[in-house]
Amino acid sequence: MDAQEWHADLRDRFEELIDQYRSALHDALDGLTEEEGRLRLVPSRTTLLGLLTHVTYVEGVWFDQALTGRSNHEVGIPATPDSSFRLRPEDTIASVQQAHRERCARSREAVAALALGDVVTGRGERPVWALYVQVLRELAHHCGHADVLREQVLARRAG
Repeated sequence: MDAQEWHADLRDRFEELIDQYRSALHDALDGLTEEEGRLRLVPSRTTLLGLLTHVTYVEGVWFDQALTGRSNHEVGIPATPDSSFRLRPEDTIASVQQAHRERCARSREAVAALALGDVVTGRGERPVWALYVQVLRELAHHCGHADVLREQVLARRAG
């Protein structure tokens, strides 16, 4: 396999893994009530619904802001990682899942024309492959949180 084929295979693998984690986080809310999605089972703001708002923020940071240099306001994301976990009263499982799907679609579109070795400068100079690694790390990390929280939510149901 030559270098070009290897890069294409690597990019496909990055995208496959990222999409698997995106789906797992999105689907962690399936079948839950609105109250269960907002249930705080740890001292932090980490809830299943909050995790999905946070990873939607992560997508905006790394697959928009890092490419374009646009501000958080221009990208339409919260000002800080911590604030990305805050839920608004009007947030629902359906609305947050929809926002996540839309942001992920924009992310895919934003990186489609870029090569892994291309350098972007929106949040400091870095190659595109580093964006994939960062998003993959974040999603995998939060997928673990979602697994544990969902298990706890479902255990509460069983009483």
